[in-house]
Amino acid sequence: MRIVIAEDDPLLREGLALLLRAEGLDVVATAGTPDDALAAIGEHHPDVAVLDVRMPPTHTDEGIRAAVEARRRVPGLPVLVLSAYVEQSFARDLLGGGVGGLGYLLKERVGRVEEFLDALHRVAGGGTAIDPEVVAQLFTRSHRDTRLERLSPRERDVLALMAEGLGNGAIAERLVVTEGAVHKHIRSIFAKLDLSPADRTDRRVAAVLRYLEDRG
Repeated sequence: MRIVIAEDDPLLREGLALLLRAEGLDVVATAGTPDDALAAIGEHHPDVAVLDVRMPPTHTDEGIRAAVEARRRVPGLPVLVLSAYVEQSFARDLLGGGVGGLGYLLKERVGRVEEFLDALHRVAGGGTAIDPEVVAQLFTRSHRDTRLERLSPRERDVLALMAEGLGNGAIAERLVVTEGAVHKHIRSIFAKLDLSPADRTDRRVAAVLRYLEDRG
């Protein structure tokens, strides 16, 4: 797997590169600014780009804007964004630009190496990985969307794990139920959130976007 890393803190940038290389992954370039990150992505055509949210010059949303621009230049480019805090508006900006091959993790997740690598591989494979803390805050702040009230407690559990990017088998294992039961819950979630099979989007991601969009 070929990876480009964009992080303005030299210590964190090199530490992340060392961690990934120690796992046998190919870090083809590192960058400290959004412009350098975009140049590296254009030059190396990585399998996935890992970008920090807050980068120079203003340290606000440069990383998110670079991620959106990278996917505009390279459609479908898998991008994993790292943030020190839960910033729902930034997550919405990123996910709103398209579904699949996208991840949004808190930086503390990097220290949990197995979880971080699992998320990275899922994103590189075209899946999604949204930090559980982001998902938790979405649920606690989503009362304005009446569709949320339609979900049963078990359906909320299933949707939370879907939002993290877990497949049906992993959800079943986590909740100690059968895959058949998970499949039924997911069908019910899609129906209650008005997500039609005819939709041309990934309904798993669209289910999470309902909450992100409601944050306004």
